[in-house]
Amino acid sequence: MTSEKSVLVQVRNLKKYFPVYSGLLFRRHVKDVKAVDDISFDILKGETLGLVGESGCGKTTAGRTILQLYKPTSGQIIFDGVDLASLQENEVRRMRQRMQMIFQDPYASLNPRMTVGSIISAPLDVHTSLNSSEKRDRVQELLKIVGLNPDFVNRYPHEFSGGQRQRIGIARALAVSPDLVICDEPISSLDVSIQAQVVNLLEELQEKLGLTYLFIAHDLSMVRHISDRMVVMYLGKVMELADRNEIYLRPLHPYTKALISAVPIPDPDKAAQSNRIILEGDIPSPINPPKGCNFNTRCPIATEECFVVDPEYRELQPNHFVACHHADVS
Repeated sequence: MTSEKSVLVQVRNLKKYFPVYSGLLFRRHVKDVKAVDDISFDILKGETLGLVGESGCGKTTAGRTILQLYKPTSGQIIFDGVDLASLQENEVRRMRQRMQMIFQDPYASLNPRMTVGSIISAPLDVHTSLNSSEKRDRVQELLKIVGLNPDFVNRYPHEFSGGQRQRIGIARALAVSPDLVICDEPISSLDVSIQAQVVNLLEELQEKLGLTYLFIAHDLSMVRHISDRMVVMYLGKVMELADRNEIYLRPLHPYTKALISAVPIPDPDKAAQSNRIILEGDIPSPINPPKGCNFNTRCPIATEECFVVDPEYRELQPNHFVACHHADVS
C-alpha cells in the first residue's frame, strides 16, 4: 500500500470474531460476532491515522486487537517488522512497551483506589527497573508534560475533572516512551470546551516526542483536524482510505459521502445549500451481516451485484482505496 521504509504498522486481512454459544449445560458454538472482518491498512511513522465510523462498526475492537489486548482470529499485525499475532505472551509483553493506549472514558480507566503517582508509574513497574526515586521523578516529569501540577502525585482520581483525568491517562500512556499510541475516542466523553485543549496537547506531544497515533473517533470534523489520513469503517470492514482532505473533498464510497454530509456546517447559507444524504434503515447485526457488500441494505446506489459479490478493496486512485463496485461512477 505504501513505502515499506516509512511504515510502522501493517495490518493485513485482520479478523476478530467473538464466538456466540447456545445452551447452558452443553454449550455449542453457533455463530460469531464479526466485529472486525478482514481489514487492511498501514500506519506510517510519525503520522496520525484517523479511524472513523458509526458506533458499533468495530473501531475500538480493531485498536485493541492491534495492541493484542484481543487475540486476532486471523490475519497479520506487523509492528516494525515483527508479526505480533505470531508472538508468545511474554514476547508480546516486551513489545507492548512500544505500544500504548489512551482509553475513551477517563472516569472508568483510572483506578479510584490508586493515587495519580501509582497510576502513572504502573507501566514503569512492569517495563523498567527504575528505583522509587527515579519513578517519582519520571511521574512528576510526565505530569509537567501534560500540563498538570507535579505535586498532584498523591491525589486520587476523584479529585480531578474529566479533562484532568484524561491528561493523567495520557501521561500513563507516555510513561514508557512508546512509538505508537492508540487514542480510543479520547475526547468523546469530555466537554466541548475541553476537547480542543486535549487535541492540542496530543498534537504538541506528537511533535515533541515523535509519536505515531491511531486516532479512533466518530467526530469527523475533529478527525479531519488532527489526522493525516483517514480510514472509514462500516460493520467490521474498511470502506475507504485516503488523505483526510481527499476524503472530505472527493469521497468515493456512498457511505463516506453520507458521513461527510452529516458534518455540521457553521455557515447557515452554505448549510442550506448542502446536499444532506439520509441513510434509510438500521445497521445490520455483525452476527449476521448481509451477503455481498455489508452496506447494501442502506446503499442508495446498490445493484444486484452488490447483494451477491463482496466488493474488492482496491486502489482506485493513487493512495485512495475503496471497497465498492460502483465507486468509480457513484
